[in-house]
Amino acid sequence: MKIAIGADHGGFHLKELIRLLVADELRHEVQDMGCYSTAPVNYPDLTRLVCEKVDNGTVDRGILICGTGLGMSMAANRYDHVRAALCHDHYTARMSREHNNANVLCLGERVIGSGVAEDIVRTWLAVEFSGGRHQDRIELYSKC
Repeated sequence: MKIAIGADHGGFHLKELIRLLVADELRHEVQDMGCYSTAPVNYPDLTRLVCEKVDNGTVDRGILICGTGLGMSMAANRYDHVRAALCHDHYTARMSREHNNANVLCLGERVIGSGVAEDIVRTWLAVEFSGGRHQDRIELYSKC
């Protein structure tokens, strides 16, 4: 899979860890959209860089990381073809893929530890969408 990853300064350290996990261990193609240090940046700018790629199909999925994951998830869900999920554990990661076909994962560096984050990412990238009645429900999103 092609995965775009981005973080603001509050998620920089976790992004670096997750980037290596996804590329080196899980062997997916990673496009690192920044940021590249802990210098303050505006999270909507990084959200845009990742979500435009997901929205237009340039990448298969995206991962966004900030301090809590909240800002990134709110900004990401403004894009037409993005279904962003803020996940804090293995279960929410699995369900976001299985039932909601989430294509952007949001994480909070200040909320979860690195081990939990790695487990979430492994699960989120491995689980397939189950389709069926869940697809019917996703199609209703456009009516919200």
